[in-house]
Formats: sequence, structure tokens, C-alpha cells
Amino acid sequence: MNAQTLISLGRSLLPVLLRRGGQALAVGVLVGMLSFLMMRWLPGDFAYRIAAGRYGYDLVSAEAAEAVRRELALDAPWYVALAGWWQQLLAFDLGNSLVIGTPVVDEIRHQLGHTLMLAGAALGLSLLIGLPLGVAAGLRPGGWADRLGLLVSVGLRAFPPFLLGLLMVIVFAGADLPAAGHGEAANLFLPALTLALGLAAGSSRIVREAIRNVLASEHYAFAQTKGLPLSLAVWRHALRNMALPVVAYLGVQLAFVIEGVVILETLFAWPGIGHAMVHAVFWRDVPMIQGTCLMLALCFVMLNALVDLLCLALDPRHR
Repeated sequence: MNAQTLISLGRSLLPVLLRRGGQALAVGVLVGMLSFLMMRWLPGDFAYRIAAGRYGYDLVSAEAAEAVRRELALDAPWYVALAGWWQQLLAFDLGNSLVIGTPVVDEIRHQLGHTLMLAGAALGLSLLIGLPLGVAAGLRPGGWADRLGLLVSVGLRAFPPFLLGLLMVIVFAGADLPAAGHGEAANLFLPALTLALGLAAGSSRIVREAIRNVLASEHYAFAQTKGLPLSLAVWRHALRNMALPVVAYLGVQLAFVIEGVVILETLFAWPGIGHAMVHAVFWRDVPMIQGTCLMLALCFVMLNALVDLLCLALDPRHR
């Protein structure tokens, strides 16, 4: 790679990094404030919920709730608490959990690995399912594979993730697959497959349209005039040229992934960020909620930046 190419690549990357960096800052400000304010708007006694999270609902008492209120200064005005959180965040400190007392960053560090494992497995399975179905539908538009793929895609996208997860548990209940928990590879299969089916439903239609556009292009027609077999023409010209819209669509799918992990981790008792955030909402553990929401939002921005960089690498015209 010569110096001119490196300079061109650097000029292309700089706007992407600056734009995504600005988005990360704006997302951090917005998510931090909204998660804090929404927790304040929830009904119920903060001190009682936090005490119940510490000692259990059967053992909590009015005296324990009052002790928690004094310990955490929950009677302080909301703007004082929010300013304190921002002060900690500027020092790269997410604070401590109000329930278990451990640093939020340590909890997120443990949970993030499980969430990324689930999301990575789901994306991998969605590509294994969606790519062949999309290619088969695109090569024979209007055929049985195309019509069946459209029907299945619409059906899967119509199912909410939690309902699809419940159906997966019922369907695979007799297959000796664990329906919840973690610790073994088998525990990952059902939540990953549930999330992957929704992702594959959308990606298969994107692949189908990308294949159709490539097959209608002049360079593919020229490849056929050279006498290339269908399989070789598809491999060398169709699949490589359809990669750009498929990769670009991954950025759209990331929102579905983040929504799915919050719901499915709770449903399948998978110890990720989404599972922790749901419990933190029940316990009114505001620092934990703010930390997990902030991490999910920043992961969304960073992964979208990675998608932009992959699109630049795939399409030299953008450079």
C-alpha cells in the first residue's frame, strides 16, 4: 500500500471517526439523563425497593428502608443526584451499585462478555440461515424458494422476541436442551437461535434484493458472455458485489440485537447486561441502570462505526 493510498484512506476514516465520536458523546449525555429521570418518575418508594433488593422482600421493614434512605441520601433533590453522577462520570467512574455495593464498572465488565457472546452467536447463526435463503430466493425470483422465504420472513418479523422465545422453549422442550441458565454451550443455543431467526428474516430479504440487483447489472451479463458457469459467475461477481448492502444492513440489525438481548437474557436467565438491567429496574438501582444503558448505547455507536469502516473497505469508490 503506497503513501497516496494511505493518505486517501486516512481522509476517508477521519470523518467517520469524528461523526461517530460526536454521536457517542451525545448518546452518553442523552441516555444518562433519560435513564435517571425515568427512574425518578417511576411510582413507589425508592428506599423500600433498594432495601428489598438487599435483604429480600420477606425481610424488609420500614426501619430498614429508612436506614437505606439516610445512608444513600435519597431525600436529596434530583438535580443534586444527577450532578453527582455526572461528576463521577467525568472521572471515568460509574459509581457503585445501590443494592450490592460493588462498582458498576466491575459488574458491567463481567456481564458484557456474556452479552457479546450471545450477540455474536446470534449474528453468526443469522448469516448461516439468512444468506443461503436470500441467495436461493434471488437466483429464482418468484419461485417457490422466494415465496416461501417471504412468508417465513414476514411471519418471523411479526413475532415479538419474547413470544418467539417462549415458542422455542415449547418446541425444543423435549430435545434435552436447557431452557435457561448458563455455564454450558447448550445454554447458548436457544437464546441465540431465537434472536438469530428474527435477524435472518430481515437479512434474507436484503440478500435477495442485492442478488437481484447484481444479476441485472452489466458486469454480471458480461461475465456470462465470457462463458463462466452459473456457480462461478455467482461466486466471483454476485456474492462479492452484494456484500456492501448486506454489511450496511448490519447497522440496522444492531438495534434489533440490543432490543433482543434485553428481553431474551431475562427470559432465558442469561447473565448479560440486559438481564442485569431488568433486575436493576426492579430494585431501583439507578447507578446500575445508568451504567448498563450507557454501555448498550455506546456499543451500538461503536458497532455502527465498525460497519461504516467495513463499508469503506469493501467499496473503494467511497475512498
